[in-house]
Parts: sequence; C-alpha cells; structure tokens
Amino acid sequence: MDYKKELYKIVKDFLLKKYKISEPSIEFIPTKKIFKGDITIVLFNIIKLISNKDRSNLGQNIGNEIVKKSDIIDEFNLVQGFLNLSISDTFYIDFLQSAIKNDSFFNIEHTKGANTFMVEYSSPNTNKPLHLGHIRNNLLGYSISRILEANGKKVIKTQIINDRGIHICKSIVAWKLYGKDSTPESSGLKGDKLVGNYYVLFETKHKEEVDELIKKGVDKEEAINQSNVMKLAKETLKKWEKGDEEVREIWKMMNSWVYKGFKQTYNKLGVSFDKNYYESDTYLLGKEIVKYGLEKKVFYKKEDCSVWVDLTDDGLDEKLLLRSDGTSVYMTQDLGTAKQRIEDFPEIGGMVYTVGNEQDYHFQVLFNILKKIGYDWANNLFHLSYGMVDLPTGKMKSREGKVIDADDLILELIDSVKETSQNLGKFQNENNRITEDTYRKIALGALKYFILKVDPKKRILFNPKESIDLNGNTGPFIQYTYARIQSILNKVEQVETNNISEYKLNKKEKETIKCINKYKDIIKVAEDELSPAIICNYLYDLVKTFNSLYQNHNILNAETPQSTSIRLQISLLTSKVIANITNLLGIELPDKM
Repeated sequence: MDYKKELYKIVKDFLLKKYKISEPSIEFIPTKKIFKGDITIVLFNIIKLISNKDRSNLGQNIGNEIVKKSDIIDEFNLVQGFLNLSISDTFYIDFLQSAIKNDSFFNIEHTKGANTFMVEYSSPNTNKPLHLGHIRNNLLGYSISRILEANGKKVIKTQIINDRGIHICKSIVAWKLYGKDSTPESSGLKGDKLVGNYYVLFETKHKEEVDELIKKGVDKEEAINQSNVMKLAKETLKKWEKGDEEVREIWKMMNSWVYKGFKQTYNKLGVSFDKNYYESDTYLLGKEIVKYGLEKKVFYKKEDCSVWVDLTDDGLDEKLLLRSDGTSVYMTQDLGTAKQRIEDFPEIGGMVYTVGNEQDYHFQVLFNILKKIGYDWANNLFHLSYGMVDLPTGKMKSREGKVIDADDLILELIDSVKETSQNLGKFQNENNRITEDTYRKIALGALKYFILKVDPKKRILFNPKESIDLNGNTGPFIQYTYARIQSILNKVEQVETNNISEYKLNKKEKETIKCINKYKDIIKVAEDELSPAIICNYLYDLVKTFNSLYQNHNILNAETPQSTSIRLQISLLTSKVIANITNLLGIELPDKM
C-alpha cells in the first residue's frame, strides 16, 4: 500500500489550486524519532515557489488539506520547514491484514530499464582452494543475484575460471617433481587442496633456490628467473600454449580435481552458477574488437606495432591492448569475454562484475573502452567493488599458505556453534536436542550474515567468535528470533484476522508494523546500491523492534482477545519478512534453536 502516491496527489492538486504551482518538488522522508509522526514532507523546495506573504501558512494549509482529504493521516505537526504527518492506526491495521492474506505484498513492481542481468562472481584460480576472500565474493554475488530477482529481474549467474597461466604451471611443475603420482584418492585430500599444496610447495622450493643463488652473488631479479623450478614453469607454459599433449593431459587432470573440490565448497556455501566461462577458452578473445577499434580510429598503433587506447581525456591514461608481438593482455581478453557473453545471451541488458576493489581502475577502463567502441549495452555494466577480508593476524597470502580455507572455516564454525550451545547448557533435553543440520544452518547463517552486513566497499576484519554470538547484530540472533516466533505460532491453530475494528495500537505494535511496511522500499534500495548490507541492516532493525514488542507485551495471553490477535498477526508477518530477506541473503532458518 503505497500511501506516498496518495499524499503526493493531494499535495500536488492543492498547490495547483491554491498557489498555481503546476510542477512542485515534493520530498518525503521518514520522520525523525525525536518528533511525533511517521512521514515528513520537506517544505523548503515548495516555499521557494510561492510569494513571501503566503509562506508563513504554507505548512498549516497543506497539513489541513491532507487531514481533510486522506483517511491515512489523522494529525500533523510543523517543525521548522518540516511537515510531520502521523499515519492512522486504521491504515497500519489494514496493511497488516492485507499483507497476511495476500502474498503479493512480497512482489516488487518491475523497475524500468533492462530486465535481464548477468552477475559474475567467484572467478577462482585453479591453483588453490577457495578461501575467506572467495567467500565474500561468492556471498555478495549470489545475494545480489537474489536481490535483482526479487526486483523482477531475470538473472544469469556466471563465473570465469582462471585455469591457465604461469600460476597454474607452477602447480603442475611441483606435482611432476614431488607428487609421486599422488591423486585426491591416494592422498585423502580434496582435489583443490591437493593442487593448492603443490602451488605452495613450488613457492617454497623457488624461494630456497633464489636464496641459494643470491648467496652465490647473483642479483635477486636474475636469481628469480634463473631458478630451476621457475625455468620449468615458464617452459611448461610455452608447451601448454603450443598444445603439448603431455602438458595438456596433466593440466586437464589437475583441473578436474580442482573443479570437483570447488563444487563441494559451492554446495556447502549454497551458491550456484548458470554458466561457466574458462580463461583457456577466452584468453584469445578480443583481437577482433581491437581490429574493429583500429578501423574506427578509437585505438591506435605505436611504431613497435603495439595497440593502445588513449583515455586521458576521460581522466584515465593510455592503455595497452595488444603487445608488439601481437599477443593479448588481460584487458583484451575482458573486452572479448564481455562481447561473447552478449552473443551467448542476447537478452542481457546489463552485467554486474563482483570483483575486489584492487581492480577498480581496470573496470573503469574496461567499461570506458566498450562505450567508446559503441556498444549500447556497455551503459549497463556495473562493478560491484568490495574490500578485502583481513584476519586478526593480518592480510592473507595464498602463495605462503597463509589463508583461511573456506572448507576448514565452515567446519570450525560448526564446531564452535556446538561448543557454544553446550557451554550455555542448552539442548540438554532429548526432545529439544539440536540436529547436526541445525548446527550447520546456524554456522553458515553466522558466516553469511557477518560478511553481508558490512557495506561491500569496506574492508572486513573477520572474527569467527563474534559472528556466532547469540546477542547483537548477528545471523544467530536473527535465526533465534525466527525460531522464537515459530514457537509462538505453533501454539495456535490459526492466526485470526477478524474483529479488529477500532483497535488502538500501542507504541511497540505500531513501531513493528511501520518497520514491516518498509520492506519493498528497502529491497529496491538494495538493488539500486548493489548492497546486501542494506537489507541486513533493515532485518536487524525489524528483529530488534519485534523483540522489544515481545519483551514488553504478552502475545498469547494479552490483555484482550484483540490484542492477542494483532500481536499474532504481527508475529506471523514478521516471520514471513525474516524468511524472505534471509532467502535473499542465502541464509537458512532453523525452526528451533
């Protein structure tokens, strides 16, 4: 029930009739908590449009007109250019009952513009398992996909897997030298972890060789390149690029181990993809775009035959697109991949790239080039930039093995949830004993909420202990409130919605219904901002508001049958909102905790 449209029309018609203003700027904002009211009209923009003699009574006149014409507003007050309007209890009760009876409350109207989006996230390297940084990437991308879908968009979820290059060859070399034909089966390790171990081993051996060369008087840069293992890695890369059969077979075998491991981790996280792209397929793409850009004189050649684009007029710099020997660079590949995706899915109106903020400049350049070439769809490309995840011990370093492995982290959180519940003395009764699946839901809910509640642009210091706290702004706190509501609702056969006429809402009841009423606006803002943190903050506010009602007023044994009915309706709708929003966050809800 969008009461703002009704209020807007009343004010617009009144201003035209009374003051001859045909196109007023009418701004609505939530009323500040220190003032009485629910919605506020900002008068400053309107005041500028009328004569000085009429200004003193403007707010009073608009307020009187609204109360006269609207059944929604029952009183108003003025505070220095702000018209604070109080919404009637009848409106909130009607809204509550309508939302319970009709699930269309959760259906968001389609917004204008592109209706199909591709969202890229994860995009791992096949030389190591997924770690905590990948978790943030996956959770952000997957949640944004859900939020776009909630706003009426069709979404194609994708990743580009970095399955080629020198870093992949390092794992191959270490496996050939030291692996003794080990496999995931023979080692008892997940395939991605096994390959990751060889990547770390390569770096260890490389460092040992470099240190020995430096001791013999070799310059550090020269020592890095003279290392035997590094020479072998570069030689392996050349063989791969030439299609050497033996290298390609080992590459395929090791990648297959990694993909199987990735799939297990993705299943644990509850994320999925509709389409995978592989760098081994896409790294040569883009050369045709470079050729086209040269023909259109968007790009230019230097004397050494390298191809560049000049973006200095756009506040950027000159960017290399093809080396002098004709080989492509990452930018060339990304140009081609973007175009390939549009060819694969012509219905795509826009793409969201979920990539860390160290690539901010890269995406500014990429989007700028695509626009200069003349691709209309390039106007709907978005970089969902996010900050890194730090540990209490400092920054993660994959090549040194100093990372929090995603699988290990999930297992540790599950164990921590078990230990915490046992220390609190909960679930000792056999009838209430918590299941392993519930422990898993709580642990993953803690992880996902901790990551997603932070503005994507900000860095995160991940604190596992803080994430599973049952109090405060945490996933388990949200889940516990939902379980509490389910416990209440399970004690009644049906939530009645009749015989609530002329009911006077108390402060806590009204605050909770007001918070529920913001749901659709919040979902739209989260789409506009590409930020799950917005719905996390809203969810926390809703849960706090409901818990305040629960703690201050009895629900099942209220003072009147009407009070019980209203509070049960509030409980039911609150639980539905919690379920809808946690679904957008990829969080599962246990029925009891």
